[in-house]
Amino acid sequence: MDAENFVAVNVSAENFSLDGENVLRVVKTAKLMDFDTNSIAKLRGVDFHNGTIEVKMLSRLLPDAPDFARGFIGIAFRISANDDAFESFYIRPTNSTTADPVRKAHGCQYFSYPKYTFAYFRENNITAYESPVSHGLNEWVALKAVVEDSRAEFYLNGKLALAVDDLKLGGNSHGAVGFFVDIGTEAFYKDLQIN
Repeated sequence: MDAENFVAVNVSAENFSLDGENVLRVVKTAKLMDFDTNSIAKLRGVDFHNGTIEVKMLSRLLPDAPDFARGFIGIAFRISANDDAFESFYIRPTNSTTADPVRKAHGCQYFSYPKYTFAYFRENNITAYESPVSHGLNEWVALKAVVEDSRAEFYLNGKLALAVDDLKLGGNSHGAVGFFVDIGTEAFYKDLQIN
């Protein structure tokens, strides 16, 4: 993956050498304290409707990350041309190691920008779009998304983490694919495959 193939939307996206591997580094640069925003690195030249998206990802907390940062890292797909709507799945790695059962239950999240954010789901006591994960900071996690019309399944290291039967943009939506990063996170990506 080359940073030149990505459009940075409220993030920086750069080529980076991590442990001797060439990876893409993505860090939020705008809307710094706003959750579930359009902070994405969008791959050029892709119009995705149905199929699979696979990538390996690793997150770290930035030195100035606020206490509520969780290492938020994931993907965005069916991104609109003007970046004002997309579907997303991300993980919160620090939640996997906490003893707090409430936080642990919020290990991964599906959301749909701009309306159906995690805050919308929480405020309406909707828990179907989250589940626990067992993947921490500073470790590579293999994410696979299988998308068909209004349904998506998200796998982490080969195990089903979350299934969504009602993607909020609808079964006919399509658009770009990209990487999502949120508050206080240094995100790294490699080995992207889209089929």
